[in-house]
Amino acid sequence: MCGIAGWVSFERDLRNEQATLDAMTETMACRGPDARGTWVQGPAALGHRRLAIIDLPGGRQPMAAEDPDGGTAVMVYSGEAYNFTELRKELAARGHRFTTTSDTEVVLHGYLEWGEGIAERLNGMYAFAIWDSRAEKLVMIRDRMGIKPFYYYPTDDGVMFGSEPKAILANPLAARHVTLDGLRELFAFVKTPGHAFWDGMREVEPGTVVTVDRGGLRTHVYWSLRTERHTDDKETSIARVRELLDDIVRRQLVADVPRCTLLSGGLDSSAMTALAARQLATVGETVRSFAVDFVGQTEHFVPDALRATPDTPFVHDVAALAGTEHQDIVLDSDQLADPEVRARVIRARDIPAGLGDMDSSLYLLFKAIRQHSTVALSGESADEVFGGYQQFFDEEARRADTFPWLVHFAQQFGDDGNVLTEPLSKALDLEGYVHDGYREALTGVQRLDGESDFEFRMRVISYLHLTRFVRILLDRKDRASMAVGLEVRVPFCDHRLVEYVYNTPWALKSFDGREKSLLREATVDLLPQSVYDRVKSPYPSTQDPQYAAALRENGRDLLAKPSHPVFDLVSKAWLERAVKDDAPQHTQAARHGLERVLDLALWMDIYSPTVDVA
Repeated sequence: MCGIAGWVSFERDLRNEQATLDAMTETMACRGPDARGTWVQGPAALGHRRLAIIDLPGGRQPMAAEDPDGGTAVMVYSGEAYNFTELRKELAARGHRFTTTSDTEVVLHGYLEWGEGIAERLNGMYAFAIWDSRAEKLVMIRDRMGIKPFYYYPTDDGVMFGSEPKAILANPLAARHVTLDGLRELFAFVKTPGHAFWDGMREVEPGTVVTVDRGGLRTHVYWSLRTERHTDDKETSIARVRELLDDIVRRQLVADVPRCTLLSGGLDSSAMTALAARQLATVGETVRSFAVDFVGQTEHFVPDALRATPDTPFVHDVAALAGTEHQDIVLDSDQLADPEVRARVIRARDIPAGLGDMDSSLYLLFKAIRQHSTVALSGESADEVFGGYQQFFDEEARRADTFPWLVHFAQQFGDDGNVLTEPLSKALDLEGYVHDGYREALTGVQRLDGESDFEFRMRVISYLHLTRFVRILLDRKDRASMAVGLEVRVPFCDHRLVEYVYNTPWALKSFDGREKSLLREATVDLLPQSVYDRVKSPYPSTQDPQYAAALRENGRDLLAKPSHPVFDLVSKAWLERAVKDDAPQHTQAARHGLERVLDLALWMDIYSPTVDVA
């Protein structure tokens, strides 16, 4: 895993812009603490920060390869190609010669052999850019599911790009400007493909190639979620899911650095951890596993609408059965509410995400893990793939003419739109924005001939989660982990598994009336009974009242700065009510607005953005 940055300017000689390239590249130091490199030639400048995972001595970047017919291709690459061994053998048979054992060199030679078609041959998570001197063009490619972030900023004579917005914002040509559409994306909690929050900036969309040359910018979609008929019966489907998982975990355990798993005690992470433990046991290795917990949470846990049970007892059941070397990372409220931790999270994400203690705890968890491991496997995305969220089963959410997760979102996490000033709230028109985004999202879903109304609706719900919702969570996990130089792999995002399960009828996905039936039965031999029986529980949030008290104190500090620019966006009257000691703060929903306001204020302090609300 690494951080990439670059700039193509057809009207400049970028050899005169080395200082700017260095500044862009250094913003990615958190993603790549092990090495740095830059390459500049004429109109093209590439920068790279490396987190060494495979072939530690080799694999340095930017990496160049000569075409036997003339010309050079130079690449900066972030991610992992899990099938690089097979591709290397195929390329070697075609005459390619390799000087390293890295997957980076395989991808680069794959481009020389197949051009942009290399994207369709890769299994993995990746975001990479190649300057092809043969055609004087830049080729940017992102993985199918959008696991690795990738942003670009078109200019009058080319483009700037980076793993994260901060790489682009380090270039003086990029304005730190946010419009109403950026705020809409932030507060609507939807993910519009291609949208990058910052005005003028775009995402390389998942499954897409973006090419830039003197003729302009072009995009090509090489993969999308397609509808196909599923012909396997229940037993065959269960067996196929297990076969895929065995292969996926085996591939994603490959690394030349210490590995571990993220274990929450839920079905997803438990199955993945148990699979990893079984596979490594065959070569005499023990899996390390890590879980997040909060001081006193297990002993004083109070069930709510989202979480019926604390995680820790189930985590320990899995660790005992699978034989992992386990460690709980136990956090207290002082750590979670620390403004410096909040600032680090905002710098990591480049946006005021407003998820409060769930973002802070994720960052602190990864920071602690990084002291022991460089690669972690995560159960992220299984809920989207197999159908694990409440909204997959709730009739109101199923019937709703909107994104299903929004039906109960305000109840569960708080309506953070009510923290805004009345003029801004009217200007945003979040209801209209969500409605338009939902209608646009529906155009991508294909219906099978003869598919019932109910099955098609469940296909739609699955599609929305896999093309909109999951991308929010993948970006969150990537940015929090890479902020401390930890590579997180997501086995459940393997495109083969996604395609297969997406096209499995809902009647099979929930054949026993429970969530994620296929995954549960495919891994039943690996799970403790407690986890097999457990109902889905989301990522944990602290219940400690001291955390809420700290938020109120931080809010009072903000009110003591009445001229702070955040009050151009946020209702001061709302904040005054929210910081009162008798204000309801015992639930996550009650705290959410305060967390959002504090994030907005700190984001403005750090980035000094121009926010256009007209």
